[in-house]
Amino acid sequence: GGEWLDMEDCDGVFSNIEEKCSGCKNEGKCPPRSRSRPSANSDGTNYDIVVIGAGCIGAAISRELAKYKLSVLMLEASDDVSQGATKGNSGIVHAGYDDKPGTNHAKFCWTGNQMFPDLDKDLNFGYQKNGSLVLATNKDEVGILEDLLKRGETNGVQNLRIVEKKELFEMEPHINPNVIAALYAPDAGNVIPYEFAIALAENAVDNGVELRIRREVTGITRKDDGLELTVNHWEPKAYILSKEVSPLQKIGTTQLIILGFLASLTLWAGALMNLVPAGAFPKLMGTILAFLVLVKVLFPGKSKVERNTPISELVNQAGAIEGSGGTKVSVDDMKVGGSGCRTIQNGETVETETVKAKFVINCAGSYSDKIANMIGDKSFCIKPRLGDYLLLNRNQGHLTTKTLFPCPDPILGKGVLVQTTLWGNLILGPTARDVYKPEAANMTAAEVQHYILSKCKNLVPSFDPKETIHAFCGARAKSDRGDWIIENSAVDGRMIHVAGIDSPGLAGSPAIALEVVRLLEESGCKLTANPTFNPRRAPNITPKDGMRGLKMGSVGKNDSDGLDEAKMSQNVICKCEKVTELEVVRALRRSLPIDSTQAIRKRTRAGMGHCQGDPANYNCEARVKAIIARETGMPMSQIGGRPWPATSTLSQRWPEESELKDLESRMNE
Repeated sequence: GGEWLDMEDCDGVFSNIEEKCSGCKNEGKCPPRSRSRPSANSDGTNYDIVVIGAGCIGAAISRELAKYKLSVLMLEASDDVSQGATKGNSGIVHAGYDDKPGTNHAKFCWTGNQMFPDLDKDLNFGYQKNGSLVLATNKDEVGILEDLLKRGETNGVQNLRIVEKKELFEMEPHINPNVIAALYAPDAGNVIPYEFAIALAENAVDNGVELRIRREVTGITRKDDGLELTVNHWEPKAYILSKEVSPLQKIGTTQLIILGFLASLTLWAGALMNLVPAGAFPKLMGTILAFLVLVKVLFPGKSKVERNTPISELVNQAGAIEGSGGTKVSVDDMKVGGSGCRTIQNGETVETETVKAKFVINCAGSYSDKIANMIGDKSFCIKPRLGDYLLLNRNQGHLTTKTLFPCPDPILGKGVLVQTTLWGNLILGPTARDVYKPEAANMTAAEVQHYILSKCKNLVPSFDPKETIHAFCGARAKSDRGDWIIENSAVDGRMIHVAGIDSPGLAGSPAIALEVVRLLEESGCKLTANPTFNPRRAPNITPKDGMRGLKMGSVGKNDSDGLDEAKMSQNVICKCEKVTELEVVRALRRSLPIDSTQAIRKRTRAGMGHCQGDPANYNCEARVKAIIARETGMPMSQIGGRPWPATSTLSQRWPEESELKDLESRMNE
């Protein structure tokens, strides 16, 4: 609910609450590939509502709709929920003091902010109400603080105040010594944005919403009884190749036995009729049997991984972990899921689906204008704005407790910030690169890093850029209208646009979801309460008291058989983040489909630590891949890894000392 709990107070409040929660007892069986378990609310083709997009907006709306007796389908173009702008942002639950009064930004930000404590109590995604500070270094900037204070009060934001220097440095002793005052918003907070969206989506699916991933909407036809969507289901080429079976591979063991028996009968009959020399019979039989055995050995088929396969054996099959080379994610890729999109995953269409809906909610982020165009609606255009970040090690997280902003830029908005994340890292950024401006879109990695580091140095001079462990970028869906678009389409009111949701969209998302429900009801959607709706969801991550009760070791030393939960709860799979085998297994058995180490990384933090999954350290990504194979039965060739470089400005996942020194130089240029 925004406040930290003492470790001894977690039991029954944050942990060990599975019996009260939705979807926690699907033990033993993972969802099917690329979709949730079938919902009893629909026949698979006809739905009351289709939600396009499974970021924090689409997931929040889907969960709100799960409170009613409706058949709801959530479609996501990438390989997991939260792969678009939700994955690549600061995770700030803004208070709403800088939004222009009278806009949708102002209308929904503060309202949404106030919903987060109760949401977190139900869904346990992790929310800390740490507050934010806008720093001023001169009298002119103090005047800007006073303007922001008045604007915030106009927007209904409570508890705002300007803090003078003495109190400010008691709050944040590491900030720039030239700062003389700050605007303090104690109700601002932060989340890990993808963990927030995953929690919303899980609870929605637990309560009857259906999810399909790797589904690209390619066309929408207006019909008398609703909207008909054409949807391409794609899969990675590696998966498709692994499913291809030659005629010889289709021969099963039973079929080989039958073939051998028939061959024996034929030879025996031939021998009786003197067609086969008696002395040749044993040799011919031996040759046939040897041939059949050879067929089975050379063409074994695409068998599932057996559950009793040792983890150590599967780790050896995991293959190399990507840390250099690879394909850079383009802006067009970022519109449809970034590193999880069809292009980066070398995807190919495996089937085309037809889906019918009475209403369609367009939450497709940077692709939402393309969805609108499919029904002839050209009322807005999305112009993505790129935001680049650098993530520093946890040993830098103590440098601030609040989220620190400079005085806002009249064009680029809130500016580059410094913040300690929920998990204790220091995050720096973002840039604000409008892709339609060549000078911004074409910035080099070095220029991006210099921009971030030099700006953040003005807020907190003492951070160490050599502690950078990760870099990433997100594309914010800015619209040409300059405000969030939350309305029925003027072309066809059965489509509701929730588009152009840039910052502070995460903060506004729960309030936006309520507004969409209101618009649906006004549009004739019958809303009857779902009496079985369960709002509660247990966290994926278990709090740990240091290393107490945990065991680390080489692969195979502490691994379980997938059945012994006590052993799984002790076996550490990721050393940096102390992720256990049980946390990975429980994530796999929940309601959202998972078939990649990247998906597990977002749910458990395996591979998120300072070593970033370095195989030479603990080889956690290979261990996770092995557990996915054991739990799902998928061959290794069907399990995705963490792609590189994705949107990173680093040259490799594990930067060398020379590159880290370059970062230090760029900070001081």
